Amino acid sequence: MTPQLPDSRNADILININGHLYPREEAKISVFDSAVQGGDAVLEGFRIFKGIVFMLEEHVDRMLDSAKAMAFENVPSREEIKAQIFETLKANSMFDESHIRLTLTRGKKVTSGMSPHFNQYGCTLIVLAEW
Repeated sequence: MTPQLPDSRNADILININGHLYPREEAKISVFDSAVQGGDAVLEGFRIFKGIVFMLEEHVDRMLDSAKAMAFENVPSREEIKAQIFETLKANSMFDESHIRLTLTRGKKVTSGMSPHFNQYGCTLIVLAEW
């Protein structure tokens, strides 16, 4: 049985993971990612209205401040985060009445242990935009 989406336009969205766009059903992160292993991630949710990402700078500031407070290493730059947001919106033709779930994880680990020293791949940035 195929689940019923709240908005059928979301069936064909592209999801950005570390700068690569994947069709909805192919967008995956590793089971060794810190978000999976221990919920080790920061996230922001925000809306897009009439071509404007509402309070974009404030959301990115908060995400970067949270990542710094949690001592994430190899955090993408502000410019890279914003570029990935805009790339995702453009790829999905989302310029109005849509929203983004922006997630930054500590990244993939080399093993399932909880020590941040096991994070040797850098952060994982996920840009999920939906209608």
